[in-house]
Amino acid sequence: MEVTNTGYLRPATGSDGLLGHDVHVSDAAETFPRQRARTRCFRLGAPRGFRIRSSDERTRVVFIRSSGGRVAAGDLWVADSAGRHTGRHADRHADRHADRYKEQLVVSAADIGSSGQVPAAELARRERLREVTEGITAYSLDSSGSFAAFAVDGTVYRADIDAGSIRALTEGIAAVDPQISPDGRYVAYVADSRVFVVDVAAGTTTCVTPDHESTISWGIADFIAAEELERHRGMWWLPDSTALLVERVDEAEVDVRWIGDPAQPAREPVPHRYPAAGTANARVSLHRIDLDGVITELAWDYEAYCYLASVNVSVHGSVVVSVLSRDQQRQQILQLRGDSLDVVINREQLPWITVVESTPTMDQAGRLLEVLPIDGDFRLTREGQPLSPAGMNVEAIVDIGEGYVVVQAATEPTSRVIAKIHDDGPVELLSPETGWHAAVGQASILVRVSASLSQLGSTVQIIDDGEVFALTSRAETPSIHPRPMVTTVGQRELSTCLILPSHHEPGMVWPVICSPYGGPHAQRVVQVAQAYLTEQWLADQGFAVVVTDGRGTPGRGPDWEFAVHGDLAGPVLDDQVDALTDLAEREPALDISRVGIRGWSFGGYLAALAVLDRPDVFHAAVAGAPVTDWALYDTAYTERYLGDPREDDAAYARTTLLTRAPKLTRPLLLIHGLADDNVLAAHTLQMSSALLAAGRQHNVLPLSGVTHMTPQEVIAENLLLTEVDFFRSHLG
Repeated sequence: MEVTNTGYLRPATGSDGLLGHDVHVSDAAETFPRQRARTRCFRLGAPRGFRIRSSDERTRVVFIRSSGGRVAAGDLWVADSAGRHTGRHADRHADRHADRYKEQLVVSAADIGSSGQVPAAELARRERLREVTEGITAYSLDSSGSFAAFAVDGTVYRADIDAGSIRALTEGIAAVDPQISPDGRYVAYVADSRVFVVDVAAGTTTCVTPDHESTISWGIADFIAAEELERHRGMWWLPDSTALLVERVDEAEVDVRWIGDPAQPAREPVPHRYPAAGTANARVSLHRIDLDGVITELAWDYEAYCYLASVNVSVHGSVVVSVLSRDQQRQQILQLRGDSLDVVINREQLPWITVVESTPTMDQAGRLLEVLPIDGDFRLTREGQPLSPAGMNVEAIVDIGEGYVVVQAATEPTSRVIAKIHDDGPVELLSPETGWHAAVGQASILVRVSASLSQLGSTVQIIDDGEVFALTSRAETPSIHPRPMVTTVGQRELSTCLILPSHHEPGMVWPVICSPYGGPHAQRVVQVAQAYLTEQWLADQGFAVVVTDGRGTPGRGPDWEFAVHGDLAGPVLDDQVDALTDLAEREPALDISRVGIRGWSFGGYLAALAVLDRPDVFHAAVAGAPVTDWALYDTAYTERYLGDPREDDAAYARTTLLTRAPKLTRPLLLIHGLADDNVLAAHTLQMSSALLAAGRQHNVLPLSGVTHMTPQEVIAENLLLTEVDFFRSHLG
């Protein structure tokens, strides 16, 4: 389970002058919820999806950016250090970077003008990525940075960045996820669950996988990998462009769930293969497919390791694969050598192995790089020996060079830094010590996205040989300015943020709304002003808003994350109560006789749990897309924390909300998208049935046609207004 938590890393116009071009500021009469909805949480117009290609002659940074803060269709852009007009349209603000890194438009999605339908597989891919934009949403780049491949509404294109030309490679088919070969000669894509390869020069297209079978797909990441293991691709080119690595997924044994729209009864429900806890997973395998169509299975001990967790292909040629056992306590790391996967090492870790982005992999000397829990921290290791220092929790590898590794890491819970770890020991910070920083790197060139509490929005900068060049954002400026107060509370030093109304003055007292996520893999309390826009708007409606990250959330090391093993209810709820109680003792503005709680996904589960288990503390709840019974949620996520219910279901019994239904004494609003294929609508419907059977009044708001995301403008806007009305009614 995942809530998109990177939206506030996407650059939006700040007040520091670095990004202040072509920015639309909303009409004064427009409400913040409407502005938030129309800008897709202020992501539109911001540069993203960076790829770097660097040589002695030049460095090229390719990225996606829409033309404005309310334009959903992404365009393809390039910032070229050579200063040549490599695209078809030069950006009129490019001269602001002197003679370096001129921004030029390569492909305008509007110019393509596709009228095709977005393929169902592409919609599913976007759902897993929490992608809310349109047009060019993703692309691949060859090793020289001269050619890019992408799909718009099912049509595959190859762009010649140097010539400024575009060529459609498909017509009349629903293609997904095109991947260009490193040498730029071929483009592979998926259509009708099969993989096709286009020889661009010859103008020929070849299907390199077997004929379509109803439960088998090639080249697309399986549901569990994409939703729970952070692997969103199912196809990779080998560095020499001679072959592809392709995932094969067979869902024949996976149970079918039907996703329908009761508001449109004439529409046929869609079958969705969903592996609920304790049921069969899809069977996955990895294959090498040569350009002549020869398919070789790259076998491993599948019965022992059923999850294909990661495939990392490095620019220097190594291919490292990791697979996990079903209980995720055992990992096997393998390296591709010819036509086979050779075991590099076997790992065991209780209570589970944490999957870390871009690892495991190899450095240029062929030495294994991993992130392992050592002495209370997630440490970067080489051949099992720590490289990163104690007190630093590494969350991703950004770049690997000769004598160094660049990582994204937490040195304190609410910040993320970019650090260069040298082989000889010293650690060099490539970002400020506070704030929230993410980066993409290659050959000592970084694109760094930075946000902090002191600025509204983010900055995007190319860092090249000590020089810094800002990329333009066209994201919209929010109509409100948050005033978060980040602190730690309680004996466990819980990261907490308090947001009071903008018009607060000493002596004023406010009812409280707690707004946590509270579960694994997502933080809410961060050193980012823009992370609290919605909370500030809620506060300005007449509430004090409290956000707390408790046990199980990232940024504080393995012991903190492992504390929820076997119990996703007790620790997370106790931490919300402790934080609220301690904060109220410090801050007289909080009226804890009137406390509401809201959340989505895991946060929805926590909100409902709060009014069921602690009605003495929480007096009303809005639970959006809540997991109400963990037996209904998927295998990899649920079994990681609660075990396999076929072997022991005690943890499921402890954490389900369904049996708690008779305890409800507080107002509860359940909200759920009926098209949700992640947290199925059955969670809310079964909870409502249990509450009704127990004679407990409650409210249910079904959202027809809405998935786990709510990008539709009207829905996103009115959901916030509905929540405020609910809390005003029940908290006074």
